[in-house]
Amino acid sequence: MRRRSEPHTFEQRLEVQRSRLEQQLASLPDGHQRASVAARLEQLQAAAEMFEFLMPREALAPR
Repeated sequence: MRRRSEPHTFEQRLEVQRSRLEQQLASLPDGHQRASVAARLEQLQAAAEMFEFLMPREALAPR
């Protein structure tokens, strides 16, 4: 039977995506594709900020 991976939190998935996009951005020359990746990074940052704003303070407190 196939083992399922550990579930990842929304924050963990955002961090993985951010790292991947930053690496991709570093390797791209100036142009349309680089601008597109930069825009996706900005959207990702906005999503992280919205998530933090919407989560109850108790849920974000370190355990």
